[in-house]
Amino acid sequence: MTIQEQILKAISEGFSKAFDHQVTPESLSLQPTRKEFEGNYTFVLFPFLKYTKMKPEDSGDKIGQYLVENCEAVSAFNVVKGFLNISVNEQSWMAVFQTLYQNEQLGQLPPKNQKVMVEFSSPNTNKPLHLGHLRNNFLGFSVSEILAANGYEVIKANLVNDRGIHICKSMVAYLHFGNGETPTSGGFKGDHLAGKYYVLFDKAYKKQINELIEKGLSEEDAKKQAPLMLEAQEMLRKWEAGDEETVTLWKTMNSWVYEGFDATYKKMGVSFDKFYYESDTYLLGKNIVEEGLEKGVFFKKDNNSVWADLTEEGLDEKLVLRGDGTSVYITQDMGTADLKYEDFKINKSVYVVGNEQDYHFDVLFKIMRKLNRPYGEGLYHLSYGMVDLPTGKMKSREGTVVDADDLIQEMVDTAESHTKELGKIEGFSDEQAKELYEMLGLGALKYFLLKVDPKKRMLFNPQESIEFQGNTGPFIQYSHARIASILRKAKQIGLDYSASGFNGLQQVENAEKELIILLNDYEKKIAQAGEELSPSVIAQYMFDLAKEYNRFYAELPIFSEADEKIRSFRVALSAQVAKTLQSGMKLLGIKVPEKM
Repeated sequence: MTIQEQILKAISEGFSKAFDHQVTPESLSLQPTRKEFEGNYTFVLFPFLKYTKMKPEDSGDKIGQYLVENCEAVSAFNVVKGFLNISVNEQSWMAVFQTLYQNEQLGQLPPKNQKVMVEFSSPNTNKPLHLGHLRNNFLGFSVSEILAANGYEVIKANLVNDRGIHICKSMVAYLHFGNGETPTSGGFKGDHLAGKYYVLFDKAYKKQINELIEKGLSEEDAKKQAPLMLEAQEMLRKWEAGDEETVTLWKTMNSWVYEGFDATYKKMGVSFDKFYYESDTYLLGKNIVEEGLEKGVFFKKDNNSVWADLTEEGLDEKLVLRGDGTSVYITQDMGTADLKYEDFKINKSVYVVGNEQDYHFDVLFKIMRKLNRPYGEGLYHLSYGMVDLPTGKMKSREGTVVDADDLIQEMVDTAESHTKELGKIEGFSDEQAKELYEMLGLGALKYFLLKVDPKKRMLFNPQESIEFQGNTGPFIQYSHARIASILRKAKQIGLDYSASGFNGLQQVENAEKELIILLNDYEKKIAQAGEELSPSVIAQYMFDLAKEYNRFYAELPIFSEADEKIRSFRVALSAQVAKTLQSGMKLLGIKVPEKM
């Protein structure tokens, strides 16, 4: 039984004895005591005054007195208005630490026996991954790790948008301007090569529009009649008809892009268990439309188009199949949702997609629930905000968006210059230094994008993210490296910091107690992050833990401490912090260095 559970059980008993009123421990809760008051946990009395029929202060005194006399963990209490602040004795904190220190399953909650699919990334094969994709990929990967830590079986999925008019634009431009160029001959990564032709299409298309406007066409007509757009539309028709030449070019260009994506994913430290391709799924869903018509979930209009009436659900009518029998996006998404369930029998499905698609997913989920899908209630849209950059901070290959590869490289370069400036690579080989710069650069980028609540739009500041002070990835990474150095020294001098090395130690200093309290919260934070699907919960916890450790390190001696048991305990406490930092940063997809 945890300290909190012991206290809540005693409070429940206290209500029964002092006020003759039954409250279950499960219906009670504690919160951390605010720093300006004495105590570790606070019990809010206001909701229970109707049962005590006493003033808040008197009610608090009665319960507090009962706790001191009947709960082993409680040493003292004080009441401030309607708040009962409870102090836990030092022996209990030592017992908590002993349990934590010997827990080999740190950061892993019991199995839930449920499967969750997290779908993220979803790139288009006509251009490289960009800054927006970075937030998407880091969020999706981190949420997958957090759900796995919560005991779910997680399938990381990527639905690749590998067909459609946007892909045909790159293909048309390649036929016009490519002259047989390949990634090898052009010296490009494959995804950047496809992106180059997408940009060339756009430039040539705009030029054609302007020429047609000069000839007297309206802008709208010029956009429709521009020869390049007509070619792209014809190419899409040929692709859908299985034209051999078109499909061969499509396969060739896509294979270049996939090689490029693989390299970027590897650099990001992101991986997938299952790939779905729109070219395989775009015809799915038509059978669901038929099913929906039979069940009365959908209805037909005079032009033969099929619609879902969602007015009772607070939305409007939504087209699910055109009058000519062709699909719209939601048709295919319904089919893909069923396919995912057929493949993995998932209980939950999380879609990591930007907030511009909020309405689309609201509609999709309401339809699938109306169709009584077994996974319907487990559908969730992890909606996130845009990422902005301070102007002029980063280079951009296309002039409009910042490529993921460019941004990652610039972060690694910034980490290198910053680390050299601070002299943190003494005794490193070139290979070790390179590995450190990549770890710091990517850690700074990931942490900065993940520490903000996903729903919020955010400003990414590369310079601020790489600092070794403040709420940044490198600050936490440096804290871990500092502890790793302490542990190396302890081993060198033969210090026993196993549990037996400090067995029987009863007294803890305030800075040590604060660390134990924080360490004890780790699994609660994992559960909260899993419940909220928010890596920012873990990021904030990592920062709090690193900050609290640095306070402990500044206030209390370790190796110069005279008492051997205390010395052993402080190294053990440091080791537990390092273990927790490593575990928590892994949930964010971030590696921590052993030395700096």
